[in-house]
Amino acid sequence: MPFTRLLDAAQRLPSLCAVCHGWGTQRVCGVCVTRFAAPHARCRQCALRVPDGVSLCGACLTDPPPYAHALTGVDYDHPWDGLITQFKFHGALDLAPALVRRLTTAFDHSGAAAPSLLLPVPLSAERLRERGYNQAWELVRRLARALRCASDAHLLLRVKHTPHQLALAPERRADNVRGAFAVEPRRLAEVRARHVTLVDDVMTTGATVAELARVLLRAGAAEVSVWVVARTPRPDDLP
Repeated sequence: MPFTRLLDAAQRLPSLCAVCHGWGTQRVCGVCVTRFAAPHARCRQCALRVPDGVSLCGACLTDPPPYAHALTGVDYDHPWDGLITQFKFHGALDLAPALVRRLTTAFDHSGAAAPSLLLPVPLSAERLRERGYNQAWELVRRLARALRCASDAHLLLRVKHTPHQLALAPERRADNVRGAFAVEPRRLAEVRARHVTLVDDVMTTGATVAELARVLLRAGAAEVSVWVVARTPRPDDLP
């Protein structure tokens, strides 16, 4: 059974679509999904759009990131940018199943092997107190249930509180997160030789997940993949 059906079975109550406000059984209705979540060919390493038949973009051919694969559900564009903002900053956890479904749908169409260990991008203690929850963990725990794979909210640590990446110019983001993460030192054996999948809501420059991938690889992980609900597109990728 495709993993998306496992989510469908749990989401049958009437609901207003968060995009068009029509009645249905999902927080984002099928009509809006068809309209705003059309699949696109994407670079298998960084998940940016590429022409049909192309598997790697030029940037990944010349300067590949430390993670091996990336998967995304949608471009970070209307209406997903607004929905993710509500989910991430305004407590709209009711949107989590609809966002997770974008990932499970992308996975169902990817032909990739099921992940063995899902880890959320961690928040600092200060950011967690400010927000009240880690949006990446809210995605991970639902994904792990649907995909029947292992997950852990505490294996990765954020050891340095940093400014929001959104507040920084793209060229400053890698420096902002350098040295900000660690694997829990008492649990290094749980990472060694594992294929680890990092999960977050949005990837823009990829600086955060790249830094985490380096941390995991230094700790002995065999390979790191990245799953994000939305990928910020290049300006010329959108109509």
